[in-house]
Parts: sequence; structure tokens; C-alpha cells
Amino acid sequence: MHELTTAANTAVLVSLDFGAPDYAENLEELRLLAESAGVRTLALVEGKRQRPDASTFAGSGKVDEIAALVEELEAPLVIFNHDLSPAQMRNLTAKIQTRVIDRTMLILDIFALRAKSHEGKVQVELAQLKYLSTRLVGMNMDMGQQKFAVGARGPGETQLELDRRKLDRRVHLLNERLKQLKRHRELQRKARNRSDVMSVSIVGYTNAGKSTLFNRLTNANVYVANQLFATLDTTARKIFLEGDSHRQVVLSDTVGFIRHLPHGLVAAFRSTLEETAQADLLLHVVDVNSPERNDQVVEVNKVLAEIGAQHIPQIVAYNKIDLQGLEAGVNRDEYGKIINIYLSAITGAGLDELRTALVEVRDAPVSEVQVEEWHPLNDN
Repeated sequence: MHELTTAANTAVLVSLDFGAPDYAENLEELRLLAESAGVRTLALVEGKRQRPDASTFAGSGKVDEIAALVEELEAPLVIFNHDLSPAQMRNLTAKIQTRVIDRTMLILDIFALRAKSHEGKVQVELAQLKYLSTRLVGMNMDMGQQKFAVGARGPGETQLELDRRKLDRRVHLLNERLKQLKRHRELQRKARNRSDVMSVSIVGYTNAGKSTLFNRLTNANVYVANQLFATLDTTARKIFLEGDSHRQVVLSDTVGFIRHLPHGLVAAFRSTLEETAQADLLLHVVDVNSPERNDQVVEVNKVLAEIGAQHIPQIVAYNKIDLQGLEAGVNRDEYGKIINIYLSAITGAGLDELRTALVEVRDAPVSEVQVEEWHPLNDN
């Protein structure tokens, strides 16, 4: 018996290359997602295909390879780096004879693990129930004996055993609760608008350093970790610029985005994400050290467009300059407005420049605050 098989939270990862240019990046994110869910990887199975197999996604030969590896390693879980149909998941579970989850279910599990606020938990449960409602048949295999946590957080065993009618009632109840929470948030936003307080939402790819920057600016104690989706619940704090009580800013830390963020999550979190679409300014945090930083910016902007926030002015904050020995500084456009800032949320370098940028936006006439066109950052 392999040493790692004594641990319950272990898994075999499966990733198939269909020729997408970002395959390597998606594979690395799968590793990080599994790690963020508390999973230790036993083995990685890769393969190339022209298109997914309709029945098993991976094809019979590859499924036999996975099944043999699962039996050898006594793996309690297989995680596919892809979205599986209900039929594919049932067929894979039957052939491999162990629990099978897909990428969306893994992300949902991480969200369930991270959600702390009441609203966050409601949103995650709603997304999970909608996702699992099409997969109840075939996913109950030995659920009573399953001790593996990943992919089973949130609604849990009892919820999975409910009949369709009870599940639908629960989904309806959660939707109504989210509507109430949304109305409460709208009242808070109207109160901020009446007091003429500028609102700034921190957005960016997951693990770009948003929460570290938020903590630096607000002296808050938001959870920070080198993990994907370390922060899930939106947190807002008021800060004063240059010590002037009239230059108040409400700063909000939001959930990080990722490639192919499940639509069910975007829909469930829409009420929270709509806060971003109501902001006066987006502070788009980018990990300057990531070789995929430009692609990550594109992915974040895609989600922003999906929630109707593409028209909000942005300042791009290139974070973690300390890891490359870069100098803090700003880039201004032809009109003299700050559009990019180079900073380190860890060391504090560049934060004065950031505060200056916020003051300039706060004091600028509304007609001068426009959406800036983003240009890829060159390595030169």
C-alpha cells in the first residue's frame, strides 16, 4: 500500500489536452485548486483528444488507465479538470468504482469551505443545489459511507438524499433570502450615495493579493493565504484620504476570479457582484510576477462585463513588485491621469502613490472620469 493512501483527502487528477492554448495554465490551476481544497495529489493522468467522448469524456482506454491507477493507489477520489455532464459522471463513477467530481464541483467545494458570512453561505448553497440537482442520480453511491469531504461540503449527505420537490423548495427559499439581503444592501448603497462617499471595489484574479492590499489600506484583518479563493465574502471598510474627513472612500474587497468561473457561481453571487457594478472606481489588482498576468486581466474583464461592470473606470495596480525588485511608481495617460500603479501590498511600497490616485479620482469632475483602455504589460 502506498503511504499517501492512508489519507482520506487524496485524489487522482485527470486533465485532457484538446489543443487549447492555455492548457498548461489550466493544469497548474487544477493543482492549486486541489491544494486549496485540502487535497493531496496521488497522481496526474493526462492525455490528448480531438474532442470529449460523449459517454465517458475521456474515452474507454483512458478510463481503463484511470481505473487501474485508482485501484493500485486505493484513491478515494478522481478530479477531472473539466466540466462533466451528469451522464458522463455516472458512467465514470460506475467504471472507475470511486467518487468522481469535476472542476466546477471542486470550485464549489472551495467556496463552501471559505464562506463565512450568512450571505456567502446562502449563495454557495444555492449554487451547489442547482448544480447537484441534475446529478442526484448516481451521486448517492455509498454516500452514507463516504468519509471524503471534498465535493460533499455545503448541502451535505442529507441534502443529496432529498427528493426533487424538497430540493426545489430549498432553492426557492434561498433565492428569497438572497433577495432580502440584496434589498438591505441597496439601502446601504443609497445611504452612501446620499453622503457623497466614493466607493472603490478591489477586483482581480484570485491570489493576486487583493486582501493583503485591502488590509494594508484599511488596517483590517481580512483572512489572507497563498491559496485560490482565500477570500470569498465581500468586506467593506471606510478609509480617509490624506487625513481629511471629507475625503472618505468606502473600499470593498471582493471574491477573486478565475478562468472559466462556473456560470452557476456567477449567477448565485450576482447580487454581491452587482455591488462592483455600482462602484465609482475599480482597483484592479494584478500579480506582476505571474507569467499569465495579461491573460488573467482579460479573464477578470470578461467577468466584469458579464455582471455589467465594464463601464466602471479602472486603475490597474501591479502588485508584488518586491518579488522582482521593481521600483514603486505610476503610469499616467496623455491627460496626466494615473492609470497604472506599481506597488507591494506586503512592504507598503507604492501605497502613497495609490492614495494620491484615489484623491485625484475623488476630486476629479465627473465628466473627466472615464474608462481607460487597458494595454498588456510588456516584459521589456
